[in-house]
Amino acid sequence: MLAPVAEVLRRYVLATDKLHGDDTPLPVLAPGTGKTKTGRFWAYVRDNRPAGDNTAPAVWFAYSPNRKGEHPQRHLAKFEGILQADAFAGFSKLYEDGAIQEAPCMAHIRRKFFDLMKAHNSPTATEAVHRIAALYRIEAEIKGRSVEERRAVRTARAKPLFDDMRRWLEQALTQLTPKSETAAAIHYALQLWDALARYLDDGRIEIDNLIAERALRPVAIGRRNYLFAGSDKGGERAAERPGP
Repeated sequence: MLAPVAEVLRRYVLATDKLHGDDTPLPVLAPGTGKTKTGRFWAYVRDNRPAGDNTAPAVWFAYSPNRKGEHPQRHLAKFEGILQADAFAGFSKLYEDGAIQEAPCMAHIRRKFFDLMKAHNSPTATEAVHRIAALYRIEAEIKGRSVEERRAVRTARAKPLFDDMRRWLEQALTQLTPKSETAAAIHYALQLWDALARYLDDGRIEIDNLIAERALRPVAIGRRNYLFAGSDKGGERAAERPGP
């Protein structure tokens, strides 16, 4: 049972047609062991300002003792709309009946290529990073514009780049060792590509899920201060005030 303020916040955050979700670990003292286990903080963010909506943004935090998919499934049992999130398997069941539409995160795809570019100076990874950067430059130009304007600009300018990148990734894959790290990064991107394409046709959707990642920064700061929660109950209380 949530505290009254937390329940009001939860209802407000979920009363939207586009939601950002993410999670992060939280060390929790395991009773009777003197050791810690790993709980999770979940962040659900309502923030449509990048699409020209001035409705107040808000974030609802929830705690769970582990990272099983049953937790986001419970949190979002009554939500209908678009969920912007990473490719965590625990979210997959949410998309099965169509009430929630998946909108993956391009930033996660970029990070895989960026790491390979830095670690191995991979030409393929470098080209992927440059192609993704072109999509982000368009996003920077249309941030804060209306849903209709964003969709129109993406259709005219981003979609051709996006479609060409898919063809390029598929071609690059034929020239790589199947078990290489670069091939794995391409497979990760392509398995999300159709869902990721939703942002092109819907001006409400962001190209990535950085809104949720930023919302979790106070948790990281808090971990440096309190180190761990004393119990699962402490984790639940901390979720009501996750910052330092």
